[in-house]
Amino acid sequence: MQPLDDTIAALATAPGTAGLAVLRVSGEQALAVSDRVFRGSAPLARAAGHTLHHGWAVDPAPRHEASGERRLDEVVAGVFRGPRSFTGEDTVEWSCHGGAVPARRVLDALIAAGARLAAPGEFSLRAFLHGRMDLAQAEAVADLVHAETESAGDLALAQLSGGLSRRVKAVEERLLTCVAEVEARVDFAEDVGGIEIPEHVLSDITSVLIELSALLESSPWGRAVREGVRIPIVGRPNAGKSSLFNALLGEERAIVAAEPGTTRDRVSERLVISGIPITLSDTAGVRDARDPVEAMGVERSLAALEGAALILWVVDGSQPFDPSGDPLPAQLKGRNIVIAVTKADLGVVVDALEPWRAAEPAEFRGVHVSAATGEGMIELEAAISIQLGAGTPGGIASAVANPRHTDALARAHGALARARDLSEVNGAAPPGEIVALELRESLAAIGEVTGRQASEELLERIFSRFCIGK
Repeated sequence: MQPLDDTIAALATAPGTAGLAVLRVSGEQALAVSDRVFRGSAPLARAAGHTLHHGWAVDPAPRHEASGERRLDEVVAGVFRGPRSFTGEDTVEWSCHGGAVPARRVLDALIAAGARLAAPGEFSLRAFLHGRMDLAQAEAVADLVHAETESAGDLALAQLSGGLSRRVKAVEERLLTCVAEVEARVDFAEDVGGIEIPEHVLSDITSVLIELSALLESSPWGRAVREGVRIPIVGRPNAGKSSLFNALLGEERAIVAAEPGTTRDRVSERLVISGIPITLSDTAGVRDARDPVEAMGVERSLAALEGAALILWVVDGSQPFDPSGDPLPAQLKGRNIVIAVTKADLGVVVDALEPWRAAEPAEFRGVHVSAATGEGMIELEAAISIQLGAGTPGGIASAVANPRHTDALARAHGALARARDLSEVNGAAPPGEIVALELRESLAAIGEVTGRQASEELLERIFSRFCIGK
């Protein structure tokens, strides 16, 4: 990791042609370094915090007196004094004209004046190390920058505002109380009447387990909003897959024909349903194909099932459902699916429960739809969003979207469950030493979410993924 006692500078906005560019300088000498470049009505070192100052950026290199200083750009410098700044250090944010030349010239001048170029994520890292935000909030900065949908932006902003952190810290405080009592019983067994765990502590452990379970239940939906999901549309030939694909997209993207087997290759498009970025794929109809090209398409359709967060199974509702000779029910067994019974405008003869019984998926979610009339399309989108986890307890304010957080909370839940399960051995309360070890392991895992327990290697791995200037 880079040293944290020097002054850093970087471009905080994306490079390229724009109206403005913003550069950020932070560190103990941020004001002194900036004053070597800034020329205004007064030095920045004398300025109050949270103030803006108009002036010029100049080349700090010594020049002959007759030639004077070389102006680089007209600027506005914002002064933010630590600890009331983003990083917790003295910070100057420079606004100059956009474009490659002005920003590069001002940045070069700041580096020549004594700053060094910031490493990726170093401003956010300093904010974390100076207590301006915890690790979950720091990660939300990157998520907010990369958000592609309104919901992803709301999720990142809620995490940046501390929604998830407050919920995790509340769990952490309750667990700390349990640890304190258990360890006190271990250390002072004679004074407290033995090392067995009292019922009220076991009750607290159970309630914390319930809270951790609720957090983990929000993870599939949070990850879907943050990262997006892939949904293949599968079914037999001429079941209405391409028509449904076009209806969901709102445009004629896939070829629709009466002849079965028209779709030979996978066609994919992006759309947003309930704030979730979705890559929707129309696939070849699954049947025993004799044509070699169609057979390749069928192979690709079955391959599309692997790793899909959700599968949309299309069943022709105008014809009796016959699973015999259909390989899809076996392929879909136990998976996360939504069943779309199509062609509702032609008269429905299939109950959505019929294909569900044939495939035995993880959970039933079936809708009758018509791509021609639009019937059932709103209900289908709602079924997709619910099956992806929308509406989980706690809402967007504390949804767990980051895989690192999910992993840490799952490990915390596992250790806590082991502590609870010990109480059921022979119907007796477990010895305190063993429970204390499991509670400490759970507490350490929870601490990884907010950064209370964070190694240098973990911090470097997280912040190295940030862009320079963040």
